[in-house]
Amino acid sequence: MKRIALLVFVLASAFAQAGDYAEVRPGTALVFPADHGSHPAFRTEWWYVTGWLKDEAGREYGVQLTFFRSRPNVAEGVASAFAPTQLVFAHAALAEPGHGRLRHDQRAARAGFGLAGASVGDTDVHVGEWRLVRSGAGYSARIAAREFRLALELRPTQPPLPQGEAGYSRKGPLPQQASHYYSLPQIAVSGSLTFEGRTRPVTGRAWLDHEWSSELLMPGAVGWDWVGLNLDDGGALTAFRLRDRDGATLWAGGSVRSADGTLRVLRPDEVRFAPLRRWRSPRSGTDYPVAMTVTAGGLVFELAPLLDDQELDARASTGTIYWEGAVRAVRDGAQFGRGYLELTGYWRPLRL
Repeated sequence: MKRIALLVFVLASAFAQAGDYAEVRPGTALVFPADHGSHPAFRTEWWYVTGWLKDEAGREYGVQLTFFRSRPNVAEGVASAFAPTQLVFAHAALAEPGHGRLRHDQRAARAGFGLAGASVGDTDVHVGEWRLVRSGAGYSARIAAREFRLALELRPTQPPLPQGEAGYSRKGPLPQQASHYYSLPQIAVSGSLTFEGRTRPVTGRAWLDHEWSSELLMPGAVGWDWVGLNLDDGGALTAFRLRDRDGATLWAGGSVRSADGTLRVLRPDEVRFAPLRRWRSPRSGTDYPVAMTVTAGGLVFELAPLLDDQELDARASTGTIYWEGAVRAVRDGAQFGRGYLELTGYWRPLRL
C-alpha cells in the first residue's frame, strides 16, 4: 500500500498541471472552523504539530506528528471508489536525548474504505489508527508507532496566528507562489507517552501549523529552513527561508506575535539563517546545519538542538529525508523560547 501510494504521488508530481488545482489568492479571508478542515481542491496540505513535553521526573522530550493530504490529480474522471483522488501521509517522531537518535514512523494510504481520510469543515485526519481530530475547544492526537505511542490532548490558549498577509503567505515573487497558512502557538498539552514498555504522564507546550497550497516552491528552490518558537514570555515567532542549490536565500519571511497579541509580519530582508554547527548523518550521509544563528526582525538568537540526530527518513511515504528537530532558542546567553527547526532539501532537492 505504501509503495503504491508513493508511486501515485511521484507520478502525479511529474505529470499534473498546476492549472488543474485551486489557486491561492491574496485577500482570501480565513474562516473558522471551516479552515481547520481539509481543502481537497488544492494540491498539497498539512497539519503539523510539534511540541516539548516533560514527564513527572522532569525529563524533556520533543514530539512531532504531521498529516499530509495530497491531490495527485490522476483518475479523477474514473467513477470508482478505488480511484486514488486523495492520498494521506503521516509522520510521527519522538526525540529523547537519552536514546541518542530520533524514534520515528510513517504511514501512507489513499483516502476511502476507512484506510485514510481528511475531513472538510473541521480537523479530522487519519491514516489507519493514527488520528488528529479537533473537538470542542481542543484537539486529540492518537499515534501508535512501532517504537512509541502518543495519546495527547491539545488545548489552544491563543487565537489562530495568520501567517503572511492575513493568512496569504508568500513563498516567492509571483502571486501564485504562496500558501494559505495559519499557526496555533502556545498550545497546552497533557496526556501520555509510551516507549520501552512504560507509559509516562506528560505535559508541555505545542505548536500547530496548517498550510495548503498548489505551488509551494518557486523555481530554483531546493528546500527550506523553518523555525516555529513558543517564546517563554507567551509570544510566538516564525521564520523561514527558501534556499537554492548553493545555499543562498531565494525568499524569506515570518512573523512575531507578542504575548499581548501585537503581530508583526517580517519582510524577506528581515530574516536570515546562518549555520553555527553542522551534523552529518551516519545513515544518509547528509550534512545538516543543526545549530543556527537566526535574525528575525530586530531579534538575533541562536538555535541549539535537543539532540543532533533528529533526521527523519520518509522515503516510504513522501519520498524524502529531512531533519526536523526540537530546538532551544538562546539570546544573550539565556533561553527565551523552545520550538522546532525543519531543514529540507539537504538530502536531495525537495519536490512539491
